[in-house]
Amino acid sequence: MKAVILAAGKSTRTYPLTANTPKPLLKVANKSILEHNLDQLQGIVDEAIVIVGFEKEQIISAFGRKYGKIKLTYVIQKEQLGTGHALMLAKDFVKDRFIVMGGDDLFSKEDIKRCVKHKYCVLAQKVPNPESFGVFVVHGKSVNKIVEKPSKFVSNLANTGLYVFDKSIFDFKLEKSPRGEYELTDYINKLIEKGEMIFCEEVKDYWLPIIYPWSLIEANEFLLKRIKVKKILGTVEKGVVIKGKVIIGKNTLVKSGVYIEGPAIIGANCTIGPNCYIRPGTSIGDHCKIGQAVEIKNSIVMDHTNVPHLSYVGDSVIGSNSNLGAGTKVANLRHDHGNVRSAVKGVLIDTGRRKLGMIIGDHVKTGINTLVYPGRKIWPNKTTLPGEIVKEDLE
Repeated sequence: MKAVILAAGKSTRTYPLTANTPKPLLKVANKSILEHNLDQLQGIVDEAIVIVGFEKEQIISAFGRKYGKIKLTYVIQKEQLGTGHALMLAKDFVKDRFIVMGGDDLFSKEDIKRCVKHKYCVLAQKVPNPESFGVFVVHGKSVNKIVEKPSKFVSNLANTGLYVFDKSIFDFKLEKSPRGEYELTDYINKLIEKGEMIFCEEVKDYWLPIIYPWSLIEANEFLLKRIKVKKILGTVEKGVVIKGKVIIGKNTLVKSGVYIEGPAIIGANCTIGPNCYIRPGTSIGDHCKIGQAVEIKNSIVMDHTNVPHLSYVGDSVIGSNSNLGAGTKVANLRHDHGNVRSAVKGVLIDTGRRKLGMIIGDHVKTGINTLVYPGRKIWPNKTTLPGEIVKEDLE
């Protein structure tokens, strides 16, 4: 069986993290979204057709032509004409039944396995805010129709973006939607019009949609809680305290005085400490340095990033190849204890999070004693001055 992974889009809602990086390469629990999904597909498919577009070279160079036992074939979507158009490009690479999945979200092998038992299938999850999703209207277990962001309640079964089709869907001719794109969900409508039964499976394990930058923090929290055992592959000096389920990668040195509370994960070739505090929910990538008197809590630190000394980072995402100057402090809680708001495409929105720190892109450098307000973002390659207070996003 084959899978088609849609990984061509340019995500603007996850800026600044995706300003120069495809969303499928963003890391959660020290694995990219695409790695995670390919892991879940192992043993189910023998080939994945990856539809690439935005910064395609990054994806191709990161994965090559094989991942585990899965052959990888890349198809380039030169124009962003919608998910339906992206799927059309896979027509000549599939033979019979195949899986389709978005490259932006994280799916579970357990749920994928249940879907592939059916000729046609969609994966859905009950949500409290169906007006924010496309939803499936079902009779029993059969899909009757799909409604995009309904203004009135018709169903709370959100479309997760995982489907099972067969090649016959390409016999249908799609028309552009009012927004000028070919919509993948029109294939579902065509199948329903033809009288085919489309089975609706509900998520039983997990679906982790990555919609906004802070979605990564939520997914990271979820996946770290699933760590089953402590695994120490690096060197730990005397005087280090490690509590709970913690993973430490090869060639990583943890210096004396470090206190780590799991669940947490630290990559390979890092230097941690001395005398720093790594709190639960933290993922630190490969080739990172976390130094003297640093505290990091419930955050993602991407590869090749340094937080050398005297800094606090909470509920934040820090891009790769960044460096925080001494004394950088991140505020992650409003004084009124209300939900943190953050700007997305110029509009200030409620993140739904009481605690949210900063989101910074790749190659960012902060000056010493930089202070950052809750929910603020710093775009790639930007810098701050010593003592600067970041009250607004730095683009």
